[in-house]
Amino acid sequence: MLKILRIKTTGKVEAKDITDEVQKAIKGVEARLLNIYTPHTTCGLVINEDADPDVMKDIIEGLERLAPKNYPYKHREGNADAHIKSTITGCSLLIPVSEGRLMLGQWQGIFLMEFDGPRERKVYLTFI
Repeated sequence: MLKILRIKTTGKVEAKDITDEVQKAIKGVEARLLNIYTPHTTCGLVINEDADPDVMKDIIEGLERLAPKNYPYKHREGNADAHIKSTITGCSLLIPVSEGRLMLGQWQGIFLMEFDGPRERKVYLTFI
């Protein structure tokens, strides 16, 4: 079974918490594993702390230090840094599911990492 989430981002770069949307989408679905995948080359998916928003701000700043926007990249579209950051974060996650609940840790959330927004992004949920 496949479900598609459409996530709208509002900033050029942002960490959008999509945990609640994902949890709602799995309600009533019999599954042990959930694969989450985004088919875009300038955003990513991560699991990290959702209790303190400064954690995601630090992660975004750290990624900016690794792949700065103003470096003289060869890619002509001007978003090479977004492609690099997407490669670092990855485009898929595999999460255990038990009794209709995501088996995330107490402080964990699922984030769509936008590196070239604002845009509407697709997130595919495949139930296993």
